[in-house]
Amino acid sequence: MKLKNKVALVTGAQRGIGKATAEALAEEGATVIVNFLDDETAANELVEDIISRGGKAITAQGDVTKKSQVDAIVDMADEFGGIDILVNNAGVFPRKELFEISSDDWDYVHDINLKACFFCAQAAAAKMVQSNKNGSIVNIASISAYDGPALGIHYAASKGGLISMTKALAMSLSKSSIRVNAIAPGLTDTAQPRDGHSEAEIIEMGNSLPLGRIIQPFEVAQSVLFLVSNEASQITGQVLHINGGTLII
Repeated sequence: MKLKNKVALVTGAQRGIGKATAEALAEEGATVIVNFLDDETAANELVEDIISRGGKAITAQGDVTKKSQVDAIVDMADEFGGIDILVNNAGVFPRKELFEISSDDWDYVHDINLKACFFCAQAAAAKMVQSNKNGSIVNIASISAYDGPALGIHYAASKGGLISMTKALAMSLSKSSIRVNAIAPGLTDTAQPRDGHSEAEIIEMGNSLPLGRIIQPFEVAQSVLFLVSNEASQITGQVLHINGGTLII
């Protein structure tokens, strides 16, 4: 197992990319801390499923926009030997037109998509440095940071900021041998694109991609798995694009 004896925290892990990532990490031997905000049932079901397959996982309820709660969640890893891996996955994408975006809307999106990621990274990195761990942080960004969705200017800005922050964190933490990378998924089969779209529309959207289908969460999760593994030991400050050929960087 690639991640035996490693401890991983995945934020917003009760569904979608977060859930698939928690499953992938556990399958490779990591003890996974499944963070969730309000869907305790889904988080418990995920943990029970991981345990039933021989893996190790616990739930960690908490609002990652609150620094005190972030610190408490990260501290939970100490029980298992300290945190080795952080996946900043929690995010929101409330679609709104330009002139409909309020100050509260802007703050809500940036608090979750950017500020929370910083405080999670800060808390996790502090623990890694303290325990002399060569840890890894992966931030889940988005193709929206590059292609500018008309119905998500605040979302695009937050994900663009996350990519810039990834690069700065990578340089800041390089002397401690802590790697920081980002993944920018394209159209992925999660609750976000399904909100407000019919099944037929989802299929049509997938068919429009160069590779001909919508991306599945487990495919993003496998890329997370690569970035946190020793196979990516010399990769830091990079953005891995998973978008079915929609955007060529």
